[in-house]
Amino acid sequence: MPYPLPRLRVVAAALTVLALPACAGTYTGPVEVTRFLAEDPAGLGSGTIATIVDPTTPENLRTSLYRDAVAAQLGELGYQPAGGDATDQVATVRIERSQIDGAGRRSPVTVGGSAGTGSFGSGVGLGIGINLGGGGNGPREVTQLSVRISSRSSGATLWEGRAELATSLDSPYAPAAANANALAAALFKDFPGGNGETVTIAVDELEGTQ
Repeated sequence: MPYPLPRLRVVAAALTVLALPACAGTYTGPVEVTRFLAEDPAGLGSGTIATIVDPTTPENLRTSLYRDAVAAQLGELGYQPAGGDATDQVATVRIERSQIDGAGRRSPVTVGGSAGTGSFGSGVGLGIGINLGGGGNGPREVTQLSVRISSRSSGATLWEGRAELATSLDSPYAPAAANANALAAALFKDFPGGNGETVTIAVDELEGTQ
């Protein structure tokens, strides 16, 4: 189910392509990040926050890894991670993963590693410039991590971000744990970021932030 963000301006940004030097056939793209900020994000970045998986996403080990990676980043930002229904804010996490073959054809999106499909937010800014070349012509796996931070009391969305990473299947960032840490670190780098901006971050820039 989409979560519209009213009165948010979308700013187009140039996209660049970076790849890690690795063995032949191995590819790790940059993390492409888009973020949106409400006009009045009162309380953003402070107080207590619960991190949950979007209820439409079947939870399993993989989704738990992404949820925990997001919670860890929120703690680094100054939030007080907590559970229950009494927190000031809620961070809702969604994961989408798809396969791209050597010809560049993308398979149907899988959610949380299961067979469901869905979308998160407006969908603006991601998946339009990601480069799947480099490192050979083997299949690619594309993972998108989306997070929406909302006020518990009002339900208003304060911030929303999405991070997407394409890797070859043998990339060190293909396994769920490393993938989750890289996406979460990129998503919250320089938080909250500019409203509507799209940036690309090479995974080697994330060293020390995971």
